[in-house]
Amino acid sequence: MKQCAVYFLTNRHRTVVYVGVTSDLRRRVLQHIAGVSPSSFSRRYNADRLVYFEATRDIRAAIAREKQIKKWSRRKKEVLIEAVNPEWRDLAAEVRDEF
Repeated sequence: MKQCAVYFLTNRHRTVVYVGVTSDLRRRVLQHIAGVSPSSFSRRYNADRLVYFEATRDIRAAIAREKQIKKWSRRKKEVLIEAVNPEWRDLAAEVRDEF
């Protein structure tokens, strides 16, 4: 069974925080990095750095969490990121190895 996840992407300037949900975090992160959807929001703003994720086995829980987080202010999202990733490191390599 694959890990589902809510995840945050940003760009190198940290000017955008993209929130997404997926049933396959590893695959989805690789798609964002490769820019497979040229007209997508994440591609338009070069959001290709994974800075936060919450993993679960329940896709319904992940979707509910994504909806909750999307209603939050940018500052509240930043606080969540900084609680686990204060340097805003790109976590993509960890996801490729872990999932």
